[in-house]
Amino acid sequence: MFTWKKVLGTFLGLCLLGIGGFLLLYILVPVPEGNAEAELQSNIFEYSDGSVLAREGDVNREIVDLAKVPKDVQRTFVAAENKSFYSDSGVDLKGTARGLYNTLSGKGAQGGSTITQQYVKNYYLSQEQTVTRKLKELVISLKVDRQKTKDEILAGYINTSYYGRDAYGIQAAAQAYYRVDAEKLSVEQGAYLAALLQAPSQYDWAVASATSKKLVTARWNYVLDNMVEEGWLDAGKRADMKFATPKEPKVDAGLKGQKGYFVKLAKQQLVKQLVSQDGISEDEAEAQIRRGGYTVTLNIDKKKQAQLEKAVKTQLTDNLDPDKRKVDKNIQAGAASVDPKTGKIVALYGGEDYVKHYFNNANRTDYQPASTFKPVILAAALEEGAQTQDDKKITANTVYDGTSKRPVEGSDIAFDPENEDDTDYGDVTVQTAMNKSINSVFAQLGVDVGMDKVLETAEKLGMDTGDLKALPAYTLGTMGASPLQMAGVYATLDNHGKKVTPTIIESAEKQGTPIEMPDPIGEQVISRETADAVTSVLTGVVDDGTAKTSVRDNSKRQGQEVAGKTGTSDDNLSAWFTGYTPDLVTSVGLFGENYKTKAQAKMYGAGGFDRVNGGGFPAQIWAAYMFGVTDTDAKFDLETDQGAAVEPSYTPTPTKSASPTPSDEPTTEEPTTQAPTQTPSKTPTQTPTQTPTTTAPSTPTTTDPTEDIPEDPVDPDSEQ
Repeated sequence: MFTWKKVLGTFLGLCLLGIGGFLLLYILVPVPEGNAEAELQSNIFEYSDGSVLAREGDVNREIVDLAKVPKDVQRTFVAAENKSFYSDSGVDLKGTARGLYNTLSGKGAQGGSTITQQYVKNYYLSQEQTVTRKLKELVISLKVDRQKTKDEILAGYINTSYYGRDAYGIQAAAQAYYRVDAEKLSVEQGAYLAALLQAPSQYDWAVASATSKKLVTARWNYVLDNMVEEGWLDAGKRADMKFATPKEPKVDAGLKGQKGYFVKLAKQQLVKQLVSQDGISEDEAEAQIRRGGYTVTLNIDKKKQAQLEKAVKTQLTDNLDPDKRKVDKNIQAGAASVDPKTGKIVALYGGEDYVKHYFNNANRTDYQPASTFKPVILAAALEEGAQTQDDKKITANTVYDGTSKRPVEGSDIAFDPENEDDTDYGDVTVQTAMNKSINSVFAQLGVDVGMDKVLETAEKLGMDTGDLKALPAYTLGTMGASPLQMAGVYATLDNHGKKVTPTIIESAEKQGTPIEMPDPIGEQVISRETADAVTSVLTGVVDDGTAKTSVRDNSKRQGQEVAGKTGTSDDNLSAWFTGYTPDLVTSVGLFGENYKTKAQAKMYGAGGFDRVNGGGFPAQIWAAYMFGVTDTDAKFDLETDQGAAVEPSYTPTPTKSASPTPSDEPTTEEPTTQAPTQTPSKTPTQTPTQTPTTTAPSTPTTTDPTEDIPEDPVDPDSEQ
């Protein structure tokens, strides 16, 4: 049946058919008119009430003659993308074949196109990943290479490419990244812009992660090394070249205040959805959005947003004096407020002004969440049914040794964290350890659970644990996290263990066609019993712990039930309060950022305080905002028989304190939370016969925010 002649004949027949088909395609497909600019439209962003927040769509592009771009800078793009550009026929058959295969097999986009093909894609076609588009790209590239000179093609490429920062073309990019015209670019600067084209959304130095900075630096080196290899750059000059760090971005004045942070986050979430549903790359999704035609309605509530901004101003900004204290220039605030039932981001604080501070503090993950991570450890312990080293089941009433610097047991890695002020607490319950944020207890608790299980739980709750190793030090919250991430974690707890993924987008459409957005409320990631028990424990932090002065005794509190946790990182680089009522979750972070270098900076002395603690400015901002927008009658509906919400927490007397002054000693006041009149069921899955409530003080005490700010334990082993 299958002789070699038949096989060979079939093969040759298919080859002839393919050649004939390609020739027909070559004849029938013309070089179209350039349409990239003609397709660009405005995007409209709206508040939740339908009023227009911002319009975006003016094209930042200025075409420049290739002759105005230094020859060495021109060559950086050739060295980066297509070393054979000056001698090839405009196409890379291997790369195109690989791209076709990846498209057919669903593997997505892959590099390998020539500069000519990329120019054709940018100027004549679109970014969509289809077989038809790729075949058209191949044919048109062959024709364009015959019709135009290499210089014309290169000029078209560098003038139509997108470089990030809303910059189209090399002139706009030169201004956006280096504040110079294209004709003034150095080889080092040109090499960065050429490297940037591979992934502009990831390689922008102002927002790039540590990994992305390494990648773009490596590509910068690759570009220059290729130039040496091609004889376009002297090896000696190359050896003396240093990376050309871009300047901070300038942003559209129309996005001043908080507007720019809203739009930026909305675009990031829209890009993520387009990548997911269309199977395209991030850069291709961004290109679609840049072409415009989108109407995006946000979840931002104008009234809540105004209240949050007011809280930051009255509780923080008005108390900073940069002229008097240099450290006050380094204080950055970020906050995110989320409805736990819907996942809507109803208010967001990204920084003082998007025009002045481009980086979104609400979404930054380069600072440690510190002790706000402790509830995740407890959640892991309860969810896994973990036991202590002597085989006792861990609950809120489990007793641990709170001695400072006590070596953890059962760990392959030695770890002996210090409590704040080196205070020894002796035997304490887990509830008390949470109230007082005792490092030594949670270090042991994390090891008892297993740090791999702790990180798994963190991932389930919404934290990005990435490639973190299961190290005991992470019990102190020494990984990176953002206020938005932590708001999502606590919203999942508030939502009884059903996953909450905060979203700023209410709805999105393109030219009248709706875009299906993911449901912010996901599946049950931890049991209700676990989530409710953690919430119950966290009410003790407010009523008998590090947040009581700023939150429990706040004069604006009108009976709201509150759960939350403070956090203060090592070296006072960050301070947090993440807390929630039954109807709203808000995470507030303060970050020390050098106002000149943007490097992390210590906050000691800011606002006139020795140290910025989570129970200070962050908790004060939280309270000033939350107690003006939350339901005063809402009650936690908890299915648990443990924690401060259902029984008084045990408050120990310190057995040793390294602090010489009484003001630095941990509080030993009796808890204000009242026990229920009836004993709740011992079965965690059942609701207590009488729902306990956290009783607020009948007469709120007006507290001077400059006095008696509670100290949150410093995490001495956190990473910088």
